[in-house]
Amino acid sequence: MTKRGKSYLNAKGKVEEKEYPVGEAIFLLKDIKSSRFDESVDISVRLGVDPKYPEQMVRGIVVLPYGTGKVIRVLAISSGEKQKEAEQAGADFVGGEEIVEKIKQENWFDFDVIVSTPDMMKHIGKLGKLLGPKGLMPSPKSGTVTFDIKNTVSDIKKGRIEFKVDKTGIINSCIGKISFNTDNIVSNIKDFVRAILKARPVSLKGRYVKSIYVSSTMSPSIKLSIQEFEK
Repeated sequence: MTKRGKSYLNAKGKVEEKEYPVGEAIFLLKDIKSSRFDESVDISVRLGVDPKYPEQMVRGIVVLPYGTGKVIRVLAISSGEKQKEAEQAGADFVGGEEIVEKIKQENWFDFDVIVSTPDMMKHIGKLGKLLGPKGLMPSPKSGTVTFDIKNTVSDIKKGRIEFKVDKTGIINSCIGKISFNTDNIVSNIKDFVRAILKARPVSLKGRYVKSIYVSSTMSPSIKLSIQEFEK
């Protein structure tokens, strides 16, 4: 059992065993913060799905209106005019076949996301053993293989994130920083949860969202009222 420090225990003592309205929960998170650094605000959504069945796999994309507060380094792999579009959209690195070779030969991974045009996947596919284990392989399902590279890069830089249910039926994600304005964190949470609600599997019977918790890096978890999102 993990031994908790005095600050954590003091914070936990302020969190009641109840479901909080999202605005009240974020106000409480800010109130119990005790660290000196800008903590991340995280969300955990437990779903009533069984991910071992493909038809109950839940995944999707959402652009958080106020971003995550993290700097995302985007590598765009394309050619011709699409490279110019990627540069204009704010891609940190842009290239074609030569950048694929750089990754292969130099084991270069100074980026967080790869966006590629479909025609370049025949080259990127050769990096499967390198990119796959790191979760960096672009794919149509995640929206990172597209000819609309300008808007895709722009959205990622603004705060677009991908969510996917894990094998235990939970979706975890960072949805901001504790220094954000309370209303901005609330807006991020609402958009994130609504995106999950829209991704409900058609074949699912019974309750979809079982619980929602928010926390900051060093804080205890606070349970949110599900009804607030289902209105």
